[in-house]
Amino acid sequence: MFFVNVRAIIERVHRNQTEIILQTRKKPGEESLELPGGRLELFEPILDGLRREVREETGLTIVEVEGSEKRIDTRGINPGFEVECVEPYCVYQTIKGPVDSVGMYFLCRAEGTLLRNGDETANASWRPVDEIQRMMKEEPRQFSDVDRAGIMYYLKHKFGLLQ
Repeated sequence: MFFVNVRAIIERVHRNQTEIILQTRKKPGEESLELPGGRLELFEPILDGLRREVREETGLTIVEVEGSEKRIDTRGINPGFEVECVEPYCVYQTIKGPVDSVGMYFLCRAEGTLLRNGDETANASWRPVDEIQRMMKEEPRQFSDVDRAGIMYYLKHKFGLLQ
């Protein structure tokens, strides 16, 4: 099997601290901290899938996606074959493991009331970046196998942490 995923790093500044949303994945035999997101449906536009996944899991509405103004598509050129190009924050590819997947992380801003429990998720909450850095150093395996890399990338390249 091969999956294509979208993941949201939803940021806000609260009390002079950058925070992002973490949630717990609730699937049989699996419980780990992760970012909102999931699988794209067949032929689903990337940003539409991102918005859908965030809404299902958090109840929030994405109001800004960094880089989305650069999006282009080929609609109207060949109605039987349309393509879109977007700029993600970063991209991942599993290189070993039980599931082969590729995915895109997007930096986002969202509005609305955060659900504590969403679609196969629980305990969604805003977490300060410095707390996430501490958690990553103390026990990196508490994060989902996929999102561990995305969070490490974010901490390193946005804040210069985890060096």
